[in-house]
Amino acid sequence: MIGMAKRHRIKITVLKRLSPSEVFEKSPVTPIHPLEACKLFRDDQEFIIEDGKMPEGFCSGAWHTIYSNVRTLAFGGDLPWYKEKGVAVNCCTDGLRPVIFKLERV
Repeated sequence: MIGMAKRHRIKITVLKRLSPSEVFEKSPVTPIHPLEACKLFRDDQEFIIEDGKMPEGFCSGAWHTIYSNVRTLAFGGDLPWYKEKGVAVNCCTDGLRPVIFKLERV
């Protein structure tokens, strides 16, 4: 019988939310209404993932972007471009007001 792979807990920390003015000197597109940094998250906010599921209240677009690295870390994998084991830094795909996350195996 094949055993279940151990799944580690993952801590997601919001490192920084950027406003459009921090990303571009002049916006490449004109939004319908003025945009600020993402209001769904706050800097230094933390989430703990224990079951591989998206945390309640988390942005589904951001989750979709970071999930592959969440899963890699949760199953004990490491990303080869970091010296530290069990970490990743990812950004959501909102090109005008991105949110940067740190993922850590805990």
